[in-house]
Amino acid sequence: MNLKRRIFSCIILMIFLAIMCLIGYFQQNFLPTTGRAFKEEDSKKIALTFDDGPHPYYTEQLLKGLKERDAKATFFITGQNVEAYPEIVREIYEDDHLIGNHTYSHIQLTSGNAENFKKEIIKTNEVIKEVTGQDTIYVRPPYGSWNKEFEKELNMFPVLWTIDPLDWCSSDVSCIVNTVCARAGENDIILMHDQYKTTVTAALEIVDRLKAEGYEFVTVDELLFD
Repeated sequence: MNLKRRIFSCIILMIFLAIMCLIGYFQQNFLPTTGRAFKEEDSKKIALTFDDGPHPYYTEQLLKGLKERDAKATFFITGQNVEAYPEIVREIYEDDHLIGNHTYSHIQLTSGNAENFKKEIIKTNEVIKEVTGQDTIYVRPPYGSWNKEFEKELNMFPVLWTIDPLDWCSSDVSCIVNTVCARAGENDIILMHDQYKTTVTAALEIVDRLKAEGYEFVTVDELLFD
């Protein structure tokens, strides 16, 4: 009887070990894959946008850093700068960033200059298309001044912002980064200006910090229409 009991106990133990091995195999080969898919599904989207460019030096540094980090951004550029730095505009386009209109000379819409304002938008669309071969449908009006009637007249969609760290008047990189990261949330649109060294440094630090928190940097059209 003792021998039979030992044999029976060994069989039970072997069955138990086999079950544990199967559980371990399942966890190793299936749960990580499920976890990765779940993480991708739960990624938070956010958009970096840059106004007033391109700049002949800082925009190229920014593009290099964004490419290294696999981050996309939206550039609202002026017609004057498109004409001055077409090769940088082409690089923005070829890197799959989104290009938007920021008027020709950074004119602010007022009650008395509506026609000139529209002419600047049209002219800027034309010079952008000469460089990229693509139509532009997104506009960021300087200072946020806009007339909703222009959306139908010009067939353009205005894009404003939800976070403004006032980078254009600050030389404190940490302050800019902390302001953005403290306020960042899913589907936010961050306003910055690629005309300053501090902005480029801050923007890349923002990308690093928020990507570590699970954010994905996308162009604004993904936030508006996805």
